[in-house]
Amino acid sequence: MDKNDLKPAGFLDIPIPRDIDLISSIKELKKAKNAIILAHYYQTGEIQDIADFIGDSLALAQWAAGTDADIIVLCGVGFMAETAKILSPQKRVFVPDLNAGCSLADSCPADRFKEFIEQHLDHTVISYVNTSAAVKTLTDVVVTSTNARRIVESFPPDAKIIFAPDRNLGNYINSVTGRNMVLWDGACHVHERFSLEKILELKSVYPEALILAHPECKSAILTISNFVGSTQALLEYATKSAAKEFIVATESGILHEMKEKNPDKVFIPAPPNDSTCACNECSFMKLNTMEKLYNCLKYEMPEIFVDEDIIRKAVLPVRKMLEMSKTKQ
Repeated sequence: MDKNDLKPAGFLDIPIPRDIDLISSIKELKKAKNAIILAHYYQTGEIQDIADFIGDSLALAQWAAGTDADIIVLCGVGFMAETAKILSPQKRVFVPDLNAGCSLADSCPADRFKEFIEQHLDHTVISYVNTSAAVKTLTDVVVTSTNARRIVESFPPDAKIIFAPDRNLGNYINSVTGRNMVLWDGACHVHERFSLEKILELKSVYPEALILAHPECKSAILTISNFVGSTQALLEYATKSAAKEFIVATESGILHEMKEKNPDKVFIPAPPNDSTCACNECSFMKLNTMEKLYNCLKYEMPEIFVDEDIIRKAVLPVRKMLEMSKTKQ
């Protein structure tokens, strides 16, 4: 999906009075409607600050499954809202902007993925959570970057596995587990853009800085990194580390929480190939704004709907992931 293709119908473009206090108004609406706001780490800082819970894909799924709120507002991208609806079909799920898609999910259309599976019928299908609900119906177990390695290693070493859609994460899991999973050729446009040359230049300016990278990055970036892990793992590593400077190779929204938890440390966003940018942002994640969040809560639109038959099938691999993630190995 290209940002230039965004449709205005994806959100409520209703003017908001200039004198309105968005923060207090959103809080009042949330309380009145028994709503909960879940936000991904890649959202803007102001949305993270007002959210009831912020986390990575696994944590958001866990919260969506356990909340007693009547309304879930998912400040993230489409597949996250779909996952929330799959786990809580009795609840109403909303997003501030329906145009907040995911390049990685888009890289794996369900019809083409079904054909791919049919070429490897004796394989177990492991799909990243960054996929559509339709792809999840074709999946044996869903994973996130937090639990992908553990879940893959729960299968016998000689198990035949399809891993989709992220080839970089799949390659990384293969390299650290010695597996030979069959990989779907998909990728995240944000993590694909990181520049090895520019990261090395930053390292020369900050020689004491540790390089932290998400496993969706290309292997060359992972090779020079001091630590590779999910968004949540990167945050925890930076918080526990005695180091004071970090170059962070993932979507720059995570730096907000890193700085909140570690005000005495320096976090430098790893730059993309685009020489005009100093940081790497997901244009889809940043479509959500405080104004859209306010309108979303006030007018209860746009709402996420998933076909009941798809929910019935897609919930099985998602629940399997959640069960396998309850205890750390």
